Amino acid sequence: MNRSDFIYQTLEQMYPDAHCQLDYQTPFQLAVAVVLSAQTTDVAVNRVTGRLFARYPDCPSLAEASLSDLEECLHELGLYHNKARNISQLAKEVLRSHNGVLPDTFDELVELPGVGVKCANVIMAECYHVPSFAVDTHVNRIARRLQIAEQTDSITVVEKKLKEYFPKERWIRMHHLLIFFGRNKCFARKPDCNNCPFAEFCYEKNH
Repeated sequence: MNRSDFIYQTLEQMYPDAHCQLDYQTPFQLAVAVVLSAQTTDVAVNRVTGRLFARYPDCPSLAEASLSDLEECLHELGLYHNKARNISQLAKEVLRSHNGVLPDTFDELVELPGVGVKCANVIMAECYHVPSFAVDTHVNRIARRLQIAEQTDSITVVEKKLKEYFPKERWIRMHHLLIFFGRNKCFARKPDCNNCPFAEFCYEKNH
């Protein structure tokens, strides 16, 4: 068994229920949730979006929301002033340019306010089931530790190498598996290396 298959099969055994942990009902709601998830936890985002989407469930209603109301909904998140402005601009642009419907192409998504490459990849994978490999902080860290990518690689290069390392049909699944691994064992600080099946070839463990 090659190393790529070993990593995939081992993580599947460890985290068979790995999935997107952001709560959403529509592609637009997922876009908002991913924008809000920067530098915070999915648990915190879900608490906030529960209130937010109850008031503003779709793009037209969110586009009409006042900035003060949005800040009230988001106040428990870090950077909530910026995030309120970002999702307001996102909603207004989707309404203006796409009639309130989130576009379904990568190129159109990354043109939207607050939607970067990672966010676009998440939406393409989760909502439109297009093979994509979103590189968040967990995926980035683990790709380097498992020596799939170099320590000095940019996020763009890490994404490229992950796509070369794993078969295309596994990209979406591997994204979730790596996130669960990062949240439950391969922590940024004090990773659980003593109980890790990949310790033998882990950069962190062997340098």
